[in-house]
Amino acid sequence: MGDAKNIRVEPIDRKSADAAVKRWHYSGRTYSKSRLHLGVFMDGELLGAMQFGPPLQTSHLVGLVEGTRWNGFVELNRMAFSDRLPRNSESRALAVSMRLMRKHAPHVQWVVSFADGTQCGDGAIYRASGFVLTGVKRNTSLWRTPSGAVVSDVGVRTSENLCRALGTTGSSASLASVGCERLAGFQRRYVFFIDPTARERLTVPVLPFSAIDAAGARMYRGKPSVRAGTSTRDGAPVEVGGATPTPALPCPAP
Repeated sequence: MGDAKNIRVEPIDRKSADAAVKRWHYSGRTYSKSRLHLGVFMDGELLGAMQFGPPLQTSHLVGLVEGTRWNGFVELNRMAFSDRLPRNSESRALAVSMRLMRKHAPHVQWVVSFADGTQCGDGAIYRASGFVLTGVKRNTSLWRTPSGAVVSDVGVRTSENLCRALGTTGSSASLASVGCERLAGFQRRYVFFIDPTARERLTVPVLPFSAIDAAGARMYRGKPSVRAGTSTRDGAPVEVGGATPTPALPCPAP
């Protein structure tokens, strides 16, 4: 299978990135607002893609770091990798992408991403790549439609086509009334500081990774899991931070 150190990360066009997302991302759905598209190559073959751009709700996230300009941060909107890539390719590709952004987009000070525990994992690849944990929140925004597609309530409300197709306004009551089911699980919010000084302006606490276990939010491919030697709390879990992610989120290969 090769070594993750041998992967190559470089800019690609949107068409190629979108094709990779449709092929390897669990949602099969692209995100039209992505602006930076990076391909992940092994032996000259495109086997993955990462897409960065503004989040679905910029106003809800820009305040995470005081003094951030509108173009001073981006979200990792999509990450889609073939299972043919070597182990640890995700964290390796993320590390390279952060260096590329530091060099070619110096106005970007930090990157936010969400680990979608409703269908994937709890963000091990982010922790291995130098991201810090800034939020653990039970999912309230992601829904599965009767056709099996995953949508966010915000995404539905801001898309006339989705509203029309689903016959809903995007409110929780409206989505439930047409047979949509809210996904069980948690969202975890991670931040990477391209500019280390930006961390000093973070307006929320950096959480210890143990907060994931404390909230009962450890997941793998959408299924609850408990790390050996840890236990979860009975009753309502602790919930801190959080915001609406841009659906859908990356599901790392094992």
